This record gives sequence, C-alpha cells and structure tokens, in this order.
Amino acid sequence: DTGIRECTIIGQGIGLAMRGLRPIAEIQYLDYLYYALQIMRDDLATVRYRTAGGQKAPLIVRTRGHRLEGIWHSGSPMGAIIHSIRGMHVCVPRNMTQAAGMYNTLLEAEEPALVVECLNGYRKKEPLPTNVGQFRVPLGVTETLREGNDLTILGYGSTLHLAEEACNRLSELGIEVELIDAQTLLPFDLEGDVAKSVEKTNRLLVVDEDVPGGASSYLLNEVLNRQGAWRCLDGRATTLTAKPHLPAYGSDGDYFSKPSVDDIVEAAYDVLREVDPSSHPPLR
Repeated sequence: DTGIRECTIIGQGIGLAMRGLRPIAEIQYLDYLYYALQIMRDDLATVRYRTAGGQKAPLIVRTRGHRLEGIWHSGSPMGAIIHSIRGMHVCVPRNMTQAAGMYNTLLEAEEPALVVECLNGYRKKEPLPTNVGQFRVPLGVTETLREGNDLTILGYGSTLHLAEEACNRLSELGIEVELIDAQTLLPFDLEGDVAKSVEKTNRLLVVDEDVPGGASSYLLNEVLNRQGAWRCLDGRATTLTAKPHLPAYGSDGDYFSKPSVDDIVEAAYDVLREVDPSSHPPLR
C-alpha cells in the first residue's frame, strides 16, 4: 500500500486551488483529519483573511466518519474541528444525496469547505435524483425532516437515521417530535429556524455523536444564545452525546459508545416527563 500523508494531501490541494483549479482532497477518515488540522487552520482557513480578499483557495476537503468502523475510524470530534477551522464551511450531510447537493454548491463557492460524509449513510438505499449533478443544497439552512408540536430534536449526519426511528417509536407513545437536520455547522441556521421550532414546542434535545461538551455545546450556544430560544423553553435544554472516550475497541464498539435509538427515545421522553410528569409516567 502507498503511504498516506494527510499534510501533503491538504498542502497540494491548497496549491491547486490557489492556481485556479477546483480540487477535492480526500482524508480517508475523520479521525485522521487531526494530522492536517494545523495546516487547515493556519494556511487554508485564513487565506482570504490574511490577504484582505486578494487571494482565495476554494479547496473542498472530503472525509467520512461517525459510527460504523471501530476505535480509530468512528470518531466524531466535530467540536474540536469547527472551533479550529473558522473560515471554512463545515457540511455534515445525513446521506449521499444531500452530500451530492452540497458538493454541487461548494464547487461554485469561493470559500474552502470540509464535508463529513457519514459511514452509516453508505449502507442506506436512496432514490437517485434525476438531477443529481445539478441540484444544490444551500449552506446555513436547516431541513425539517418531521413536524411535531411536543419536542424539537436537532441532529446532524449519522444521528438522523437513528433519530427518525426514535421519532416513530415516540409517535406510538403519543409524542410528536419535530426533527431538524442542521445540514451545515459552519454556517449554522442563518434563518433561525431551530428557534422558531422551539418557540412552537418549548422543548429542545440535541443529539450528537461527539463527546460531551463537543458539537452539542456549540449547537446549544447557537440556538439558545444567538437565536434567543432560551426564552421559549419550558424546561432545560438537553443534550444526548457519545460517551467521553473513543469508541470501544472492535467493529461494533461504537454502537456501545454512541447514542442508540433506545437512548434517544428515553432522552426525549425524559425531557417531556420533567415538564409534565403526571402525563408521562416512567417508561420502566
């Protein structure tokens, strides 16, 4: 096998982008992005800032991560990444159709970007759009996957597949969830749609595969402080994250280290039970 050097991949991508090409540099797994993070932070994300708009490097960095492939391939260090590469777009598609739309958008943009494809999305069968090479997914715009009045659940990437199943189970209990896909973390929800949802439901649960205090804390700050959704809450806003360690060793270890469908159902139910315990008796 040929050796892989993430720093070289990103460095060559920056040079190609500054020469006018539109390269897509691939980092095999999200966990390995750390090897190139300093170059992405200091050299790539700051090009337009350092040159007062005189130069640009619209490099797209493609990688994949979250649950599926064990201790060194299932990391979700999104909090560390988004705070390190300000100046880049960070896209977190839930499936490959959304990823295609994001690539179409980014190939016409002038800013660099990171696209994190979710490993569990590769195993999903999706209808192939007839305009897969043309349609665009706008940046900084959320997508409401399911409408409801009882609770807002905000997630991104691989968490959405589990959250959708959890919403079906909660519906059987008479709980209707509004499920929102963040789609992009940088920028995040420029129209404030999550806050509008919380204004309707008065409750918020953020589901994340990062460690506690990671991307979920960033999302809470954006929704509660920047968008002002704290005014609408009946109870505390809640996060459901991975355990505070790398995924457990083994091909299925991440399923024990990251939120499951059962975890999401229980966390959502607890949010409602905290506000109205008489209407929500213990599940067990």
